[in-house]
This record gives sequence, C-alpha cells and structure tokens, in this order.
Amino acid sequence: QVQLVESGGGTVQPGGPLRLSCPSSGIIFRFAAMGWYRQAPGKQRDMVATITIGGSTNYADAVKGRFTISRDNAKNTVYLQMNSLKAEDTAVYYCNSATSRLWDWGQGTQVTVSS
Repeated sequence: QVQLVESGGGTVQPGGPLRLSCPSSGIIFRFAAMGWYRQAPGKQRDMVATITIGGSTNYADAVKGRFTISRDNAKNTVYLQMNSLKAEDTAVYYCNSATSRLWDWGQGTQVTVSS
C-alpha cells in the first residue's frame, strides 16, 4: 500500500520561505517520477513541480524561479523549497506521482501566506 505523508506547511508572511517534505512508502521510490500539487479553496488541484528519476525538474509558470523540487532516494522523500511566497500560493499541498498513474492522495499540508 502506497503512503504519502506531506508535512512542513504553516502560516508565513508574504516573501517568506517554507520547505515541504513528503516521505513515501510502498513504492520503489528511486524509479518514481514525483510531483507536488496544490489545491486552493474552490479550485481544482494543479501540478506545481515535477522531478524525474534522473533529477530533471519542471515547474508551473506561477512558481518558476521561486520554488525548487528535489528528492533524496536514500530517504524515499521528495521536497519542495518555496521562497518568496505570495498570497496566491495559499493552498493545500500534496505530493504524488508525476505520471497519470496517481496513487491515493495523502492528507496534504496547508500553506497559508498572510500578513
């Protein structure tokens, strides 16, 4: 059974940083392309960033230059470093496969950007 456990969210002022973590179990992590997604209230869940098994990354236009996705295969964990946060980044953040073969979603971690 695949388990994804997101953590690291919280409330931060505009311009501040947060680092999200997502350890996983039940998958062969080093062979999995991973992604971070987010869902704001009343909106659909969108992909924010992806990382391939080789470490290549891709970002949504809204977060390019501010967010960095990374992975640690030894820890079966994917990270999202978020800098220069804006109010529009407020959402619940989730990790999952970066392919169309999604696993069950975890509970996510709330990120709130507010002064």
